[in-house]
Amino acid sequence: MTDTAADARTKVTGGPLVPALMFIALVVAVVGSLGAPLITEVADAFDVSLAAAQWTLTAPLLVGAIATPVLGRLGTGPRRRQVILATLATVVVGSFLTVVPPSFGWLLAGRVAQGAGLGLTALMMGVARDHLPERRSASTIALLSVASTIGIGVGYPLAGLLTDVSGLRAAYGLGLLITAIALATAWWAVPQPPPGRSVAVDVPGAALLGAGLLALLLAVSRTTLWSENPVLAGALPAAAAVLLAVWVRRERRCATPLVDLTLLRHPAVAGANVTMLLGGVGMYLLLTLVTRYVQTPEAVGYGFGVNVFVAGLVLVPFSALGFAGGKLVPPVRKRLEAATVLAIGGAVVLAALVVFALARERLWLAFAVMGLLGLGVGAFSAAMPGAILAATPPEETSSAMSFNQVVRSVGFSTGSALGGLVLSAHTSSGASFPTESGYTVAAWAGAASMAVTVVISLVLRRTAKARLP
Repeated sequence: MTDTAADARTKVTGGPLVPALMFIALVVAVVGSLGAPLITEVADAFDVSLAAAQWTLTAPLLVGAIATPVLGRLGTGPRRRQVILATLATVVVGSFLTVVPPSFGWLLAGRVAQGAGLGLTALMMGVARDHLPERRSASTIALLSVASTIGIGVGYPLAGLLTDVSGLRAAYGLGLLITAIALATAWWAVPQPPPGRSVAVDVPGAALLGAGLLALLLAVSRTTLWSENPVLAGALPAAAAVLLAVWVRRERRCATPLVDLTLLRHPAVAGANVTMLLGGVGMYLLLTLVTRYVQTPEAVGYGFGVNVFVAGLVLVPFSALGFAGGKLVPPVRKRLEAATVLAIGGAVVLAALVVFALARERLWLAFAVMGLLGLGVGAFSAAMPGAILAATPPEETSSAMSFNQVVRSVGFSTGSALGGLVLSAHTSSGASFPTESGYTVAAWAGAASMAVTVVISLVLRRTAKARLP
């Protein structure tokens, strides 16, 4: 490390860097989740269909998945601070458009701009690794990973409450306020990266990856395509496979790849990304199942008919115990390997899925299931960076974690789509709601995904031990 870099590290060690990074990561997660509880309100306010209003959630997730690897690569270079500020400024502009939209199209444009911020978490991790002592950077990176997931549960109840009290614009106004504060916080607290780095963005590679991810995520997130246009729905995954295969071939030959795929040759990195993909399926599937179940009218024969605000409150235990689980991981990691903690976190999520599959006749059980899910997700998310960064050079932190964030997005989208497809298959013709057995089948499907996740994590643990001298 150069003297300049060492000085930069010393200057921020005792400063506001850690709370600033945590706040920015949490804001990004909250803004990304604002679309979910507001879909019905958007449809009513702008006189559009629910399917159209759903794009206020889908569009930022798609943009985030595409922007994440590009921002991750830019974050490895000398202008990381400028990239962070420019991205947050874009998010603020998007937040403003959501507050004062003259039409649904402008609202959607604002949500698209907000989606660019979903790629910032990996850059926050790169800042932490560069400018904090090793022990503190590890715990900070773990909590950043937790905040980027658990923050979803913070946005839901706040958006629901503001919508019930003051309407749709108040809920989006929350996004404008906190993103403006996040931009000011980044301007004040985020330092320049250590000197001596250069970066070149593989633009054709970014275009290939973006197109491949767009096709894949459209196929798994727009479940209505499979019934309305099955030919297009089947063509999208095939196109995604071709585009991503061409992208991999290019990245392996490119002198300045968007993502350093050679890191995936390390069993720990490859295995961690596989567990993130499968684990993301089970985690997000249960999240969507519970929130949908509790809002189902009791007249259907199950559910509790709660409003958006109460449905958001169900996620409070998810966030609270998620942060608690994340805080427990750093001391536990002194005794256990990252793969072992991944297996433990996955097992807790598996337990939550089993409980939901077997017992959901009382509303308090939904709160308990979400608390259990949060505890597992918190531990799993906090352990994930340790599994990946143990085999990753410091200068590649942002790029490696951005790739993991993309994998997580694909897993979350797949979990959401899987839940939707199973419930749709258990909905009779002309009925508005699925039979309750659909929730049971979906929960067991998620449990199967988490069981495989736990097994792979345990295999990773064995592999890591076998590699020790």
